[in-house]
Amino acid sequence: MTLLTIAAARVRLHELSLESARDLNADSGSGGFAWLDGDAPDGTRTGSGNTVKAHAAGTYREGWGTYAIVRVEDGRAVGGIGFHSAPDEEGRVEIGYDVTEGARGRGYATEAVTAIAAWALSQPGVTAVTANTDLDNGLSQRVLERAGFVRISTTADLCAYELLGI
Repeated sequence: MTLLTIAAARVRLHELSLESARDLNADSGSGGFAWLDGDAPDGTRTGSGNTVKAHAAGTYREGWGTYAIVRVEDGRAVGGIGFHSAPDEEGRVEIGYDVTEGARGRGYATEAVTAIAAWALSQPGVTAVTANTDLDNGLSQRVLERAGFVRISTTADLCAYELLGI
């Protein structure tokens, strides 16, 4: 399997191998990355666990897993981003992301979301990229809005966003 790297201006998204995903899914593993704040954020560990589960179930599709967000300037991993699963039968795919505390407010999440959404929408049959945020997570909502996503619904605790393909 060839691991994908998606480039943005200041970050590179490095697809996790099964071994890296397993290591990150462990409570103290680094996945082979040097983390900005010394450790991977919780959401990255959860996403890597989803990748491990998809491999175990035989449903993993190359490119549709978890990625480390790595700064170009120093090679430090600043977070994780990825797909909850491969696109569904309607061509919709959901993303999730997080960044380390020390990387917040610097635009890395917006670059990563923009890059992974563009990659996804360039794949055959993909019609939309979606994301959900907690209602009280204004920072994440602004990341999605800066990346071109539109809020499509709000519930008592979640905001749903979508970016449609052309």
